[in-house]
Amino acid sequence: MAICDWPEDTRPREKLLKRGASTLTDAELVAVFLRTGVVGKSAVDLGRELIERFGGLGGLCRADRQAACAAPGVGEAKFALLQAVMEMARRTLAEDMQAGDALESPHAVRDYLRLILRGKEYEVFCCVFLDAQNRVIAVEELFRGTLTQTSVYPREIIKRALAHNAAALILAHNHPSGVAEPSQADRSLTRRLADALALVDVRVLDHFIVAGASSLSFMESGQL
Repeated sequence: MAICDWPEDTRPREKLLKRGASTLTDAELVAVFLRTGVVGKSAVDLGRELIERFGGLGGLCRADRQAACAAPGVGEAKFALLQAVMEMARRTLAEDMQAGDALESPHAVRDYLRLILRGKEYEVFCCVFLDAQNRVIAVEELFRGTLTQTSVYPREIIKRALAHNAAALILAHNHPSGVAEPSQADRSLTRRLADALALVDVRVLDHFIVAGASSLSFMESGQL
């Protein structure tokens, strides 16, 4: 049965407008995005299949062009729209993060870092550079590694901090393994970076580890 033949209060778009997007299932959200299904399948059926195919809503949103366009009901136009939606989300979170004191709104920093680091198949190390009022100056990806490790060079981080005239920074990297618990190497690196940056009067305020849907703050966990 086509969605247009469903009772009005069960149709995903009408349900969203009446009750809010948070009331929709993942499959219903994808259905609103797709707008139409394919022969023999409603948009909700297709949404359910896409979620299963990509291992969840996050997997679908992070799918590359080749994989997404090969999926039934997606194609180039829908892939382009999905990329635009994801970029809008990134920029919105970046605006929220840059709006004020990073320490007074740690959730905004965490959400932004989760969005840019979650789902990567290799380790990425980045820095959020802050001014004297803890306002965001810039966010930079500085190092890339493999599935299990990244080589991080304190000298390069110091150079970028001085180039931005940063007073403080927040470190962040991901764990593709899906486990947010810091390794002994992570703890040692954090201490070395904090000590090295202190020599040029730059404070390390936090270090976030992003692993799948979870994340860990060194500051909140008492490790910094």
